[in-house]
Amino acid sequence: MSHYFSQMYNVGRMWRDRKDPMTKADGDLAKALRNEFVLDHCRAVWLPLPETVDIAQLEAEVIQRAPDHVKAWNRRGMKAYDEPVDKVDSTLCRLGWGAREFAAIERQRLRFLAAMAGTVTVPVLKPVSISPARVASFPKGPFRFFALDVETANNDRGSICQIGVACVRPDNSIETWTTFVDPKVDHWVFTYLHGTSVRTVRGAPAFAEVLHILEDSLAGGTVYQHSGFDRSAIAAACGNSGLPVPQWNWRDSVHVARAAWPELRGNGGHGLASLKQHLGLVFEHHHAGEDARAAAEVVLRAEGMQVGPMQVPAPIRRNRPVDDEDFAVIEDEVDVIAVGSKPAATPIPSGPIPQSVVPRRIGTTEITQGNIDNNHIYLRSFFDRFPADAVGGSNRSSTALREVSVDWGGSEVVTTDLDGAKRFFRKRGWIREFFALHRVTAGDVVAVEEVGPYQYRLTVVRLT
Repeated sequence: MSHYFSQMYNVGRMWRDRKDPMTKADGDLAKALRNEFVLDHCRAVWLPLPETVDIAQLEAEVIQRAPDHVKAWNRRGMKAYDEPVDKVDSTLCRLGWGAREFAAIERQRLRFLAAMAGTVTVPVLKPVSISPARVASFPKGPFRFFALDVETANNDRGSICQIGVACVRPDNSIETWTTFVDPKVDHWVFTYLHGTSVRTVRGAPAFAEVLHILEDSLAGGTVYQHSGFDRSAIAAACGNSGLPVPQWNWRDSVHVARAAWPELRGNGGHGLASLKQHLGLVFEHHHAGEDARAAAEVVLRAEGMQVGPMQVPAPIRRNRPVDDEDFAVIEDEVDVIAVGSKPAATPIPSGPIPQSVVPRRIGTTEITQGNIDNNHIYLRSFFDRFPADAVGGSNRSSTALREVSVDWGGSEVVTTDLDGAKRFFRKRGWIREFFALHRVTAGDVVAVEEVGPYQYRLTVVRLT
């Protein structure tokens, strides 16, 4: 039924009128996107049946019991679906397309809306409303300290699209301030992660407007970030806007967490995702306001303080897939040893692989620009050669029973399980360093070698 999947999703940016020769170039790109979307997101269930079964009769009985909408789908009697924007964005992220391709599929989206006008009702994606004042009023102090978090549109750290600040009062209550920011960029990579897109920030303030408020509000206060990313993002955004970098009193809540919970080093690390599980924090990861509040809670917990009643205004937020927590843009930058929550049945050697070991190559994979941009390595063509009990589900709640160790040439061997849905290593903070260490570029080939039970080594194959 793959052709029917394509028919049902011939919409929005994936739309093509194959009978219109004037739009062939744009349409071919839209079709290519649709084919990749079907590959990523459309699934079918199948069962092997013995030859003695009356398959036609069985099919008739199944359809008879099916809900009406399933019958309509099976008989190809349904209208095409609406464009699943977030899932399309995640496919685009994987493909790593450039400005030319993005412009082409946006033209196709507009043509689709024009073609549908007057024939069917087309839901128009509306941007999230922004207050007439453009930037919400910042809470009034006094405050003990602040925690700040940002989300970015792409790999340019200055492409800030959302800023959240958690303001901690003397009674330890937390008031959260959040705003979208228009980064003025055409290339969006991380929409699949945080749910913010170019449509979301339409009408939102520019970074310079937001910084004007933050400069006065945070001046003289202590500002926590969770890792060094947020401070560097503010500095990069200032550079993009030609503004001086504010001289705030920055602190790092990762350092606070390391001192308070040293047992997490090498056992999940001190990133927010790990602390969320260890401390029982409740927040939505990759929402700037929520992450800022979580960082503030980490500091309060480390101080031994009881977190006071929270004063959280209705946040500006969007729904996004619940399993995207694994796609952390920036993980705990120092704790590169990543370990899942389920211990291995037997200890896995964590030191470098002895030189006397004779490795067995299990496969090679060509690195794409999408791999480099998003810190992952596809293992699809040889995924079945990894041990089955080291393969888990698509999110951290379904990690595997066992883990594997990966020697990638750095100072620490990584320990992780494998994501069975996406078919790559679940923990990915180290992959950025692997690419940098070996100067990997798109088109390079990485070999995966088995050097022992649940032990692997990655090397870059240089073609001469």
